[in-house]
Amino acid sequence: MGKTKNTSLDAVVTDFILLGLSHPPNLRSLLFLVFFVIYILTQLGNLLILLTVWADPKLRARPMYILLGVLSFLDMWLSSVIVPRLILDFAPSIKAIPFGGCVAQLYFFHFLGSTQCFLYTLMAYDRYLAICQPLRYPVLMNGRLCTVLVAGAWVAGSMHGSIQATLTFRLPYCGHNQVDYFICDIPAVLRLACADTTVNELVTFVDIGVVAASCFMLILRRAFSTCGSHLIVVRVYYVPCIFIYLRAGSKSPLDGAVAVFYTVVTPLLNPLIYTLRNQEVKSALKRITAGRGTE
Repeated sequence: MGKTKNTSLDAVVTDFILLGLSHPPNLRSLLFLVFFVIYILTQLGNLLILLTVWADPKLRARPMYILLGVLSFLDMWLSSVIVPRLILDFAPSIKAIPFGGCVAQLYFFHFLGSTQCFLYTLMAYDRYLAICQPLRYPVLMNGRLCTVLVAGAWVAGSMHGSIQATLTFRLPYCGHNQVDYFICDIPAVLRLACADTTVNELVTFVDIGVVAASCFMLILRRAFSTCGSHLIVVRVYYVPCIFIYLRAGSKSPLDGAVAVFYTVVTPLLNPLIYTLRNQEVKSALKRITAGRGTE
């Protein structure tokens, strides 16, 4: 549960030290290279999907591919918020991040991450309607409604990020400034607070853990009978997320490794799963490559 610390003799924290992922020192260069390559592949793969959907009129007119394009855009930014900072942890440099930088990283991480959470749910619902109610699908899900739902997901994500960042950094931070994690995230940062964190842990449990678990269960009900590839991505994203945020007040040495799955691995897998298993996307890529993207 929450904790209270005496703040009278402690200096106010102006920056944080990210301790990063635990790793043997002799593997530092290898891990630097691995995560650097993952980041480049993630950006290129998602950019390819985004450009393909944008360039092909047949794809960008369909809700399924509007959602896929938005997912790729989200993955590019989410990866950019997390992975470059993670890569720096393996470089022989100071691991300090300014207080304002920590606030920004936590906000954008939860803004983009929660938006992605809502988007996965929309994608599962879209596939459910397309497969289980094909005759009514054009009425139940069209381009305009899809755009409104996506906008709603962005607004909800922004509100979530703002609430979490405000609640986390309204607390005083003094004395210790070493974050035992590879990013500025709520559970790790709250351990350094010099005030009671019970309210924060409760809000984190409800706002992230319960909401993520609810979205996951809703997606399972729809995706089991519709889209196996979507279910694979959802498992990799939601299960680690639920594991961390449903137990925000506790600490496990596995937290960092588990978080890598939904912060680093999922953005890399999305282009592979949704492109290699999707014949329409592959056909659009061939048309664009052959110079017939407008046919």
